[in-house]
Amino acid sequence: MSRSPEPDTDETAAAERLRHALGPVTAVRDTALGGGLYNSVRLFELADGRSLVLKTAPPAGTPCLTYEQGLLGTEALFHRLAAGAGVRVPAVLHHEPAGPRTPAEWLLLSHLDGTTWDAARDRIAPAERAALRRELGEALARTASVTGPAHGYPRPAAGLSAPDWPTAFAAMLRAVLADAHRFGVALPAPAGDLADLPRRFGRRLAEVCRPALVHFDAWEGNVVLGRTGDGGWRLAGLIDGERAFFGDPLAELVGLDPLGTAEDDPDLMAGYRSVAPLPPLGTGARIRLALYRIHLALVMRVEAVPRAYEGGFATWLATWSAGRVTEQLAVLDALAP
Repeated sequence: MSRSPEPDTDETAAAERLRHALGPVTAVRDTALGGGLYNSVRLFELADGRSLVLKTAPPAGTPCLTYEQGLLGTEALFHRLAAGAGVRVPAVLHHEPAGPRTPAEWLLLSHLDGTTWDAARDRIAPAERAALRRELGEALARTASVTGPAHGYPRPAAGLSAPDWPTAFAAMLRAVLADAHRFGVALPAPAGDLADLPRRFGRRLAEVCRPALVHFDAWEGNVVLGRTGDGGWRLAGLIDGERAFFGDPLAELVGLDPLGTAEDDPDLMAGYRSVAPLPPLGTGARIRLALYRIHLALVMRVEAVPRAYEGGFATWLATWSAGRVTEQLAVLDALAP
């Protein structure tokens, strides 16, 4: 389905990373975890009973989207900030940026016990799902309570941050359009029309005044659930905060349900609003949601080339992303002719 990064099979290097971060420790089991589409991921079970996750980025020079530079640094920052806001996330044990002696960035995290929501989906009763959606809404509201130093992605070197949200979002959108050109990805609408969207709807983007922390990838595969015996399911935490940015908290609704409309989920929204207010979903909010859906669909469409997606998934993604962009452009035209 995809060209995941080559697994980090060098056990000596992995053991050295553990010792570098933790001192003398013994790993009794080392398991490569699937599902990662960019970083390689390994689960280590230590002799002292701890379970840790080691994430390693692809080597420098691997084709990637502009925003994907230094993703593990973003993930480390997200987990630290979210934990401070009371959200259950993996603990950051060590982050090592790429450098002269480090060919690939890596991140060591604690492991959240449980199973991902998508893996448990068929075992969750409707009433349990409603309660979990409320818990998820509460967690995302707490995440959004964190205020960043600027809008956009948190790595200044990428040039995708700015003092205001309209400028930052314009840079984020321009970056993925430039990536499409660089990788030869056909766009479902003229590039100029897409690039003009932040100017066209700048007044609505300017309604966002505070750079809130946004996970932007809290779909069911990145939500961990736990249970005790045959007891009910509970939210164990959020993982994979590598797409995080500072901006409009409404964007979280797009990232957690890329294919749907999370704002129409009463349980999720009730959970969120039990912790913090969201703006009324009037014209301005719906315009911004449409803009974020276009942006995410473009990201997913363009990443297919450097990640070498193939087969049925690649075909589906190309068709879906084109339809999603066209659909949301029509929403924008209807809301603001």
